[in-house]
Formats: sequence, C-alpha cells, structure tokens
Amino acid sequence: MGAGGRMNVPKTTAEKRTKSEADVLKRVPYSKPPFTVGEIKKAIPPHCFKRSVLHSFSYVVYDLAIASIFYYIATTFIPLLPHPSLAYLAWPLYWICQGCILTGVWVVAHECGHHAFSDYQWLDDTVGLILHSALLVPYFSWKYSHRRHHSNTGSLERDEVFVPKRKSDLRWSAKLLNNPPGRVLTLVVQLTLGWPLYLMFNVSGRPYDRFACHYDPKAPIYNDRERLQILVSDAGVLAASYVLYRLVAAKGLAWAFCVYFGPLLVVNGFLVLITYLQHTHPSLPHYDSSEWDWLRGALATVDRDYGILNKVFHNITDTHVTHHLFSTMPHYHAMEATKAIKPILGEYYQFDSTPIFKAMWREVKECIYVESEEGDQNKGVFWYKNKL
Repeated sequence: MGAGGRMNVPKTTAEKRTKSEADVLKRVPYSKPPFTVGEIKKAIPPHCFKRSVLHSFSYVVYDLAIASIFYYIATTFIPLLPHPSLAYLAWPLYWICQGCILTGVWVVAHECGHHAFSDYQWLDDTVGLILHSALLVPYFSWKYSHRRHHSNTGSLERDEVFVPKRKSDLRWSAKLLNNPPGRVLTLVVQLTLGWPLYLMFNVSGRPYDRFACHYDPKAPIYNDRERLQILVSDAGVLAASYVLYRLVAAKGLAWAFCVYFGPLLVVNGFLVLITYLQHTHPSLPHYDSSEWDWLRGALATVDRDYGILNKVFHNITDTHVTHHLFSTMPHYHAMEATKAIKPILGEYYQFDSTPIFKAMWREVKECIYVESEEGDQNKGVFWYKNKL
C-alpha cells in the first residue's frame, strides 16, 4: 500500500490496446527539436553508413532468383491445373506473390537513386536504370523528383509528392467523395492508376505553373543539367516497352498480362500505398514557409508495420524515418540505426502498428485536407482534418 493506499493494478490487454491507439493518434511535437542532425548521427554505429557492393548485390540476386522461381512455377504448373476455373484463382495468387518480390526489386533501385547501393555513383545509376526500366519506371526522372521530395518533406509549397491540399483548395468532388463508397472509389483509383498518373501528369504532386511530366525533359521539375538524363530514362523505358511488345507479339497479350502486367499492377499499388501511409497520418504536421525547416520536415513521417512484408520490402516500410534523415544509408543497416536513434528522437519519432488495411481506411477518411488551428500562434503549422 503506497500513497493514498493505491495499488498498481496491471492493465488489461484491451486497456493497453486502447492506450496504444490513443498514443498513435496523438500529435507529434512541431516545435524545433532539442537535438540536431549531428547528434542523431552520433547515436548511430559508424558501420551503419558503410555501403558494400557485395552485400547490396546479394539482395538483387536474391530477389531476382525468387522472382524467377515464381515465374517458373506459374508458367509451368498453372496451365496444367485440371480445371480452367482454378487458373482464375492461381494467377491472382501469382500476381500478389510476384508483385511483392518485385516491389523489393523496386526498393533496391530506389536505393540506387539515393546513392545508397555502393560507393560508386556510376554503378548505382547503372543498376538503378536497369531495374527501374524493367518495371517501366523512368529512373533518372524519378530520382531527381524524389530527391527534391527528400529536400522538402513536409513543406506545403515545395514538397514533391502527396502534398495535402488546404481546405480552400479542395475541389467540388471532395464533398461528393466524403462517404464510404466515395472512399472506396478513391482508394481503388489511387492504388491502380495513382503511380502512372503521377509520372505522366504529376497528380498528387507539387503544383507547378505549367504542365509537369516525368517523361518530359523540359518539365519544370528538372533543371538544365538534368534534362539529358531524363532522355536516358525515357530510352530505358522505351527499350523495356519494346521487349514487352516483342513478347506480346510472340506469346499474346493474355500471356503478357498474366506473367508481367498483373504483378506490375501489384507493384504500382504497393508503391502508392507505402508512400501514402508514410506521409499521411492524423498525428503528423505540415508546414508553410514561415515554419518549415528540413529537420522538422524529415521527422514529419511515420514508420509502419507490414508484418512479414517488412522484410520482403527491405524494411523501407518500418525504417522510413531513418531513411529521411540519412537517405544514403543502405537498407540493411536501417533497422539497427532506427533502434539507435529512437531514444534521441523521443516523441518526435512516430511508429504506427495499426493493421495496414485499417490504417488505409482511417487515413482516407480522416486526412482530407490540412488547416492550421484557430487561436494557435503557430499559423504556419497545419494538421490533417476531415470536416467539410
């Protein structure tokens, strides 16, 4: 018996879960952190910043080997199924499994774009160009726009992707879609068409004063020094498209869809989902130019738990905060680094273990636009809201 005769009664599982959910939705601090990037870096073991060609290539070999096995199993055994209707179940299963593995390949190419694959920029760009082109991604085009995203994360004026709208900028369709059927439609379009729409028309990206397209070397996204490499990206995608054209001519469109385009839809869906959930959360602030700084912007992101897919996706899902702080760090050191910096970041670190489908539905419902709080002196700090 202690003060006032109270006893410490262990919390039930339900109470722990409720508290955890409340903590997850609690707004993270938005004031300038009491630590610097240098202090965060000192907490990380030095070997975490070392890049190994052999180690990095081992993930390329592993992913491509698994993808080859899935391809062999699908093309060898699905046609042998005793009843044609079983194929309608088997092919989607293959698309999901292959799509997950190829998302891992995409992540490795993404590391190349950050110069996190090796100490050699030419090698990173060569590997990244080949892997991304094979997935119909313009490597250099995305590399440069994504670099600007990392340089301006959380900025309402300069961030490059999933830039939330202010309430005054919402379109008439926002209110029309603010209901369960509308949210389902939003998610379906976002997960199926979101990635190509972003590349082609900069949908969900930063607004520019003229047309912006990742395939256009004269797009306002890029500067004069980058334009030639945008053409190289286009050439890579065109080369991959030509190979696909020849395969379609030889094997047929149905074969090409079953083997390649089905998994690619899964890859594109995961890319949008992962990025959306990393930067969209009720607890995260956004800033205008009067409040934004790089460190607070980099901390305005959240780590998520995708279960076994964390490993398949090379932990890009549950080490994203570390990735934004130190983007040249190889993914195979990011878990150790995240563990090291969490005590330094404290409440500035956000991790959400909410099941992904539940989180996806919650975010599309709760995070419609951003607005500053009435009566708050920090008018440059904006929070997600959903009241229309």
